[in-house]
Amino acid sequence: MRIVFFGTPEIAQGCLEELLDGGYNVVCVVTRADKPKGRGYKTEYSPVKKLALERGIETFQPVSLRNEEARVRLSENSADIFITCAYGRIFPSEILAIPPMGCVNVHASLLPAYRGASPINRTIMNGEKTGGVTIMYMDEGIDTGDMILKRSMEIPDDMDFGGYYEALTDLGRKALREFFVLAEKGIINREKQDDTAATYAPKVEKEETPLDFSDTAEHIYNKIRGLCPVPCAHMMLAGKRCKIYKAVRGKLCDNIIPGTILKADKNGIEIACGDNSIIITELQPDGKAKMTAAAFTAGNKVL
Repeated sequence: MRIVFFGTPEIAQGCLEELLDGGYNVVCVVTRADKPKGRGYKTEYSPVKKLALERGIETFQPVSLRNEEARVRLSENSADIFITCAYGRIFPSEILAIPPMGCVNVHASLLPAYRGASPINRTIMNGEKTGGVTIMYMDEGIDTGDMILKRSMEIPDDMDFGGYYEALTDLGRKALREFFVLAEKGIINREKQDDTAATYAPKVEKEETPLDFSDTAEHIYNKIRGLCPVPCAHMMLAGKRCKIYKAVRGKLCDNIIPGTILKADKNGIEIACGDNSIIITELQPDGKAKMTAAAFTAGNKVL
């Protein structure tokens, strides 16, 4: 079976590694264009491209899939199936029609919930207790194709985006392995999604990262979890913009103006929210290293 793999970040790297370690014939890897990073704007390869180069696999980085060059180049691979994970582009019908076994996607949610660009962040931000991955056939919609299999996991109450991302990377690998076992036996089931139950997970925008303490403490707690470690929620403390990495729930706050700092001690910085309080325990001021809230208050007056 000849496979073309599409993907870019670490979660996709995990799926590609699973295929390669399993001895599957990945004939080409398609990934997004290289981007300059850091202060020196040094070009850095995506995790998927790095792995492909290490394993000696041809890479293709089209600017778009909606042109004849991409269609011809992908057709030349004579692939039986396209596998994608976090590639970030919609496949036009001309591309979907190329592989005889279809285009199969590893999506980081239990569809039809959380279709879209940021299912991992949004799942944590919304305080979900259960998450998982779906192996699905692709169509021209955004994560609307028929489902093949789902694998779920419980989400611990203190798990943040980073921890959930790692857990889903492992779960995605296992689900993809299971799909290929079924595919080789010729027993792939298809289940249509219930569009009436669909929810969407739009890309997290910069405007969403500031904390609004008029919101409930639970929403703020989940927002901090869902944005940690990237892009990270932030707030102003002692005149400094601070990224907030960790927090714990506080106590009931009646008739206290949201945003009021109630206490700052070895346990953290306690702040009134719209109902209860929240205690910031780990943060990073701009230009400084990450630190405990207690270390920050030792050198900055917050009360």
